[in-house]
Amino acid sequence: MGELMSGKSEVGAPFTLPDTAGRPRALAEFHGKLVLLYFGYMSCPDACPRDLAQVGGAIRALGPDGERVQPVFVTIDPARDAPEALRAYVAAFHPRFLALRGSEEETRRVARTFKVAFERTPSEPIEHAAFTFLLDGEGRYVAFFPPGTSASRMAEMLRQQLDRGDGASR
Repeated sequence: MGELMSGKSEVGAPFTLPDTAGRPRALAEFHGKLVLLYFGYMSCPDACPRDLAQVGGAIRALGPDGERVQPVFVTIDPARDAPEALRAYVAAFHPRFLALRGSEEETRRVARTFKVAFERTPSEPIEHAAFTFLLDGEGRYVAFFPPGTSASRMAEMLRQQLDRGDGASR
């Protein structure tokens, strides 16, 4: 576990979703930075907080190079994840985390391009895939980190991508 997996099939696509202030945010605005993209929800009992903490830890472990990585969280529960609470939630893991909150339909459309499935169940929690996607400086899918990948392993793989020039400074 914790290995970076390469994908051969098409994963991901350019997208625009509103942030917690309602402002449209396009993946393209992070051109030149690596993006760590995560789909989850605030009341997730275990996977989301654990993985978001690892993302934040990985960015901190990179030191100044962490500025070349943009963490993005897309809520899969926009009906319950209120904007201000969502903004505070992601900031607790890293101050530069950006939270996006589209409609259910918008979110499903974007999630499908990343092959992320989620399903509401009669009770908590929402069943969902808990992968952290790594996108290059052009917004293209590079790989994913499985659930539970450590911050140190993420930082190691991010540094390799940065050293290749995949997340050039803006």
